Amino acid sequence: MPFSQEHLSELNLLALFDPSSSLKGVKVHQSSADPAMVAAAERLHQKGLITQKDGGYLTPLGSEISEHVQKLLSVVTS
Repeated sequence: MPFSQEHLSELNLLALFDPSSSLKGVKVHQSSADPAMVAAAERLHQKGLITQKDGGYLTPLGSEISEHVQKLLSVVTS
């Protein structure tokens, strides 16, 4: 099964986080962000990967997944 546009938006949002630092968060401004990213942030929050529905910080599970996203991105862009 290929990645859906929703999956890609979630992966792109996770790629913005620095998985090595729990002190660096991401804010998705509902008034100015791409609606796909706003929806992705809400889904990631519902899945327990980020702390707030508009971004925030990675949860422990989110940090682990973000590391995998970074590795995948590294492989496909090399």
